[in-house]
Amino acid sequence: MAQLFEKSKKVIEAQLAGTSVRAISGSMVAYEGNVQFKSAGFGGGDGVLAGLKRRATGESLSLMECGGQGKVYFAVNGQNVTVVNLNNETLQVESQQLLAFAGNLRSSVTFAGLRGATTGAGLFTTTVTGVGQVALLSAGGPLIHLEVSPQYPLVVDPDAFVAARGNLNQSFVTDVSWRDAMGQGAGEAFSLRWDGQGVVLIQPAER
Repeated sequence: MAQLFEKSKKVIEAQLAGTSVRAISGSMVAYEGNVQFKSAGFGGGDGVLAGLKRRATGESLSLMECGGQGKVYFAVNGQNVTVVNLNNETLQVESQQLLAFAGNLRSSVTFAGLRGATTGAGLFTTTVTGVGQVALLSAGGPLIHLEVSPQYPLVVDPDAFVAARGNLNQSFVTDVSWRDAMGQGAGEAFSLRWDGQGVVLIQPAER
């Protein structure tokens, strides 16, 4: 299978040996060797539902497949990159933070709701399951890993959320007093609550 490496803090290197990797369209910054590129459609599959999701996300989730022999380099707007290894695990990723994935992985996209009625920005989660590697983006610096345990559920700003792995349940919290304290309270926004056992990855800067 193709291998993903952190070439630098902001560039992912994919090594292809007759294998392929899927990445966000437009994220390739360089390649060497005999590599072919083709559209891989939309991360959530085809059909009416995928078309609706595609429109709602502004086409930002269209994927390309890179296959052949050589190396391909990916980067997006100077954001930090992190490679996560999955071994028959499931990773939930905020769709805008997904850069590339390689291996025997299945992906699907779900609509998690609106971040706030005033902005109308949607929260789309891509679920990646199987064996392989996933490259994630984070704005403002490297990803921050926060442990979740049954005794300590975690509440996260949706704009800071990047990914979650483990035996976790996601729910929405609308009674968010800290938003009022920060002058963000308009009554429409929600936060993400995670219960169970696992790790939630957040970024230092908001989207």
